[in-house]
Amino acid sequence: MGLGEDSRPPATGRIRVATWNLWWHFGPWEERQPAILAAMRAVDADVWCLQEVFTAADGTDQAADLAAALGGYHVAHGSRFDLAAFPEAIGNAVLSRWPISGHEVCDLPAPDGLDELRCAVRADVDSPNGPLSVFSVHLNWHLDQSDVRQDQVRTLCEFVSGGREGRSYPAVVGGDFNADPESDEIRMMTGQAAVPVRGQVFVDAWRARGAGPGLTWDNRNPHAAAEHEPARRIDYLFVGLPGGAGVGEVLAVDRFGDRPVDGVWPSDHAGVVATLRA
Repeated sequence: MGLGEDSRPPATGRIRVATWNLWWHFGPWEERQPAILAAMRAVDADVWCLQEVFTAADGTDQAADLAAALGGYHVAHGSRFDLAAFPEAIGNAVLSRWPISGHEVCDLPAPDGLDELRCAVRADVDSPNGPLSVFSVHLNWHLDQSDVRQDQVRTLCEFVSGGREGRSYPAVVGGDFNADPESDEIRMMTGQAAVPVRGQVFVDAWRARGAGPGLTWDNRNPHAAAEHEPARRIDYLFVGLPGGAGVGEVLAVDRFGDRPVDGVWPSDHAGVVATLRA
C-alpha cells in the first residue's frame, strides 16, 4: 500500500441517481403525467434530478405531487420565475428518499436577449452513507449558444465547488445540458478542456459505463422529432472523481423514458440513471 492510500475496506453500498427533463406543461400534459410516474417507479432511484418541472399560481406543484406519489420523497425546488408575476413557472428539482437538510438556487448567466431564466438547484441530502450534495441544472437550449452554455458551466462549477471541503461524497450533477459530449461546455466539465475550477473534474456516467450513443434527444420519440433537430446525447449525470475506496465510482448506467408507456411518450427527453458506489 502506497503512501496516502486509504486502508479502509471497499465500500459496498450503492446509490441510485437519475436525471430527467419532464417537458414542463407541453404536449398532452394530462396524458403524460401517469406515464412519467410509471417510468419513475420502474427506475426506483434514490435521488432524482428533474428539469422543466411545472408549478403554477393555482397551487399545482409537479415535483411535490411526484414525491408524494412515489412514497414520501423529500423535495428541493428552484425557479427564477416568480409566481406573483407569472401564472405558471418552470424550474428544476431534486427529489430524495432521504431527508434534505438544506438547498440553494443559483441563477445561471446569459446575455441580454438570450436569458432563458436558467438556474441550478443544490440539495444537501442526508444519505445513510453520509452527506451528499446533488445538483439539478438546465442550460440554454439553442444550438448556436455554446458560448452562453460555457459561461453557465463556469457559474455552475463555481456553485458546485462551494463547500466541497466538507463533503464526504463526490458531488453529483444531473441535468439537461443541451450540448453534445464533444462540445466545449461538456469538455470543461470532464477535464478535456480548461476546467472552470482548478481541481474540480467530473466523470460522465455514460462515458464511464454506457453502451452505444446513449441518445436522450431521440427522433424515434415523436415529441423530439417534431423539433426537426439532430438526435443527440444532451442529458448527463456527472459525479466528482471517486474518493477513498472508490466512493462515487460509476458502477452502471442506463437510459429510461425512451419508449412509450401504454402508448404515451412521457417526455420529449429520455432520462439517465446511474448506480454509484457508496
